[in-house]
Amino acid sequence: MTAIIEVNDLVKKYGEHLAVNDISFTVERGEVFGLLGPNGAGKSTTIKMLTTLLTPTAGVASVNGFDIVRQTNQVRHSIGYVPQALSADGNLTGYENLLIFAKLYDLPRDIRKPRIAEVLEYVGLSEAGKQLVRNYSGGMIRRLEVAQALLHQPRVLFLDEPTVGLDPIARQAIWDHLMQLRTESDMTILLTTHSMEEADSLCTRIGIMHRGKIVAMGTPDELKKIVGGSATGTTTLNDVFVYYAGDALESSGGSYRETSRTRRAARRLG
Repeated sequence: MTAIIEVNDLVKKYGEHLAVNDISFTVERGEVFGLLGPNGAGKSTTIKMLTTLLTPTAGVASVNGFDIVRQTNQVRHSIGYVPQALSADGNLTGYENLLIFAKLYDLPRDIRKPRIAEVLEYVGLSEAGKQLVRNYSGGMIRRLEVAQALLHQPRVLFLDEPTVGLDPIARQAIWDHLMQLRTESDMTILLTTHSMEEADSLCTRIGIMHRGKIVAMGTPDELKKIVGGSATGTTTLNDVFVYYAGDALESSGGSYRETSRTRRAARRLG
């Protein structure tokens, strides 16, 4: 396999605070790679650097062969990104939101309409494409945001807590679409999540972040075996998470800002 994401000694520092502390890892083409960790571990900061939204303090990284600092435009055209924050405009229809993204991605005029129809069908929103997004349910909004990220057929899809705030039915719908992506294409997916069930179901490999560092990496079964002695026993990813990040439990609720952001997301999607 060939690495499509390469990270070497990556650092992000805010004053004296090390948000990301000298991490290195690779993600192979076609993998679904999950970053797990408590709030404040550095997951979202890592994704923002890899998607060129933040400039690293030190270290190097590449996505699809392009340097995230020196070749930002090439990186941006290679990736799709679904952030935690709302990225769809409620005053526009689903189709109009996608049309704006099609123009931002410089899709040729003659393929915009069929491509928008294709992604709307793919995420199950063909009938809702003419409706205002403010009338969508939370699950529909999230599926539209996934469609926005897929519009230009990226090589790598970044998802920052893609199912936060969704009810179980909407969450399962997103999982189903991601599993379909995984089986039907060689698209690489890197996601962050607090859902151990989500990570276990979707991810081929997992990195656990704690206090800005990657403290463990492997397949879900490998990590369970390390912690519990057997991948087929009663050990779960919850056990793995607690094993590697247990000393952060008292502060794992996140800061006031993080808590506020999460609850806003839950309100808009719920």
